[in-house]
Amino acid sequence: MTEEITQRQNRRKVREGLVISNGMDKTAVVAIVDRVRHRRYNKTVQRTTKLFVHDAENDLNVGDRVRIQETRPLSKKKRWRLVEILERAR
Repeated sequence: MTEEITQRQNRRKVREGLVISNGMDKTAVVAIVDRVRHRRYNKTVQRTTKLFVHDAENDLNVGDRVRIQETRPLSKKKRWRLVEILERAR
C-alpha cells in the first residue's frame, strides 16, 4: 500500500514565464508564451497567457523569469504558486 502512494506522480502543470506585474500584495502576474503552428497557414503564432501567481514573500520583480506550478484555488483568479526564480531581472 505504501509503495503505491510513494510511486504516485504529481500531475500538476508546471510552466515558465516572465513577471509582468507585481503591484498586488502577495500576487504577481506572469506571462506565458506558447508558440504554436497555425492549422491552415502553418505559420508559427505566439499565444500569450496571463496567470496570477501566489508570491508569499513579495520578492518577485517585473522582468524576473520564474517557474510556477498549478495549485488549488487561492482566490478568484489565483490558481498558481511560485516554485523558483530562474533568473532575476537586470
